[in-house]
Amino acid sequence: MTSSNIMQAALTHFARDGYEGASLKNIADDCGIKKPSIYAHFASKEDLFMKVLQSVFQRQEERIRHYFIEHEQLPLEEQLKGCLTERQREYHEDDEAKFFLRMAFFPPNSLYNEVMGILYPFLDSQEDQLSRLLAAGCPVKGRIIRHPRQAASAFLTLMDGIDVEILYGGEERSLRRLEQAWPVYWSGVTKER
Repeated sequence: MTSSNIMQAALTHFARDGYEGASLKNIADDCGIKKPSIYAHFASKEDLFMKVLQSVFQRQEERIRHYFIEHEQLPLEEQLKGCLTERQREYHEDDEAKFFLRMAFFPPNSLYNEVMGILYPFLDSQEDQLSRLLAAGCPVKGRIIRHPRQAASAFLTLMDGIDVEILYGGEERSLRRLEQAWPVYWSGVTKER
């Protein structure tokens, strides 16, 4: 049994049950090992959780970066809205996306500072990348982005609202919220040339 197998099983449990609800015994059972065997790879449940969290945040950052590379041929508006739509889909289909969102909004109380120490740099990096993307504008449609840094911050705020709706309201409500909020966001951050 490798540490990556244990981390994958732990991800499933942390995504479904949260930090407090996840049991090392159940994680070990899923791996076909005894609970003490986990300690050959991880010092504690906290250590296992933090390694899973760091790994997930790194992959999420890479996933977002890859999304924009794969969709760079689309108009900017479609890229941005598609990023939000993709996030909704991933939450319902992928334990990693579910874990990522849940821990971003509901970190374990005992690990709050450690989680925020990973989350805030992640968000700052996302804002920087979005600012650069938005500063490039959308020349195909003859529109430009007003105040790219503020537009990036507003996009992340919109994303937070959609994420909360995903967590509490479900897929249908979050899709409806996106459809209602998107035109207001887009018209607010763009202007004609």
